[in-house]
Amino acid sequence: MNYYKVRFNCAPCSEDITDLLAAFLADYGYESFEPDEAGLTAYIQSAEFSEDKIKEITCDFPIVTTISYESELVESQNWNEEWEKHYFQPIVIAGEVVVHSSFHKNIPGANYDILIDPKMAFGTGHHATTSQMMQYILDIDSMEGKSVIDMGTGTGILAILCKMRGAGKVTGIEIDPGAFDNALENAALNRQAIDFILGDASALEKCEPADIFLANINRNVITSDISKYAKKINTGGILLLSGFYVSDIPIIMESATPLGFTIDCTSEEGDHWAALRLIKTY
Repeated sequence: MNYYKVRFNCAPCSEDITDLLAAFLADYGYESFEPDEAGLTAYIQSAEFSEDKIKEITCDFPIVTTISYESELVESQNWNEEWEKHYFQPIVIAGEVVVHSSFHKNIPGANYDILIDPKMAFGTGHHATTSQMMQYILDIDSMEGKSVIDMGTGTGILAILCKMRGAGKVTGIEIDPGAFDNALENAALNRQAIDFILGDASALEKCEPADIFLANINRNVITSDISKYAKKINTGGILLLSGFYVSDIPIIMESATPLGFTIDCTSEEGDHWAALRLIKTY
């Protein structure tokens, strides 16, 4: 599968600008992001690429900045090399989890050692939303024997951590075929038995209700599909959400509250990225 590599230059540039730009791009199907001091490099499947959508984002951008861009069609088989050269470095989360790839050396020690070869799939722990979700998973007192559904599993990193923490049946659902294959590979690398399903939220029909449900996606997808999530969470179960901003929390709760969800905890990382831990009360 081919991708477009789109380089966005922002003047002036700040972390707020690149975070917001990445959020807007994610809503249009962009799958991975490499921010830096001058802007952002983003990747999208070639079939989803649209210059009109880029113009919509850049013309209506809410922070004062000038955004220019250039695009390049690249071969998908180069992704591991791209990640190794330019972005993915080992990361330690909450002093308990180390995430690294097969090409890394001098890996820090931690209670949970996760091996991720990300290719094009989203989720190495570097992005605030992934690290927030991992922190929430670590905060659960005991996952022993608990059933888990990971919606939009990406690299499979969250499903893998749940399994390492003692979860019973873990199911990961992923809509993108490339990410789906990558999740299978990463589960095998970590010797974790996880059931992966290729599909969107309609694939939940194949799943039994779970004790813990994860969705690190984006606000629009969450609000569109949360009624489907609710049907697959046991009463008293936990719904962990991220992939959105603090300002999105009221919008998400407007959809979640009528379905029996209450806020148990919120977190914020950086200036914008948020995560929610909800309890299904009925």
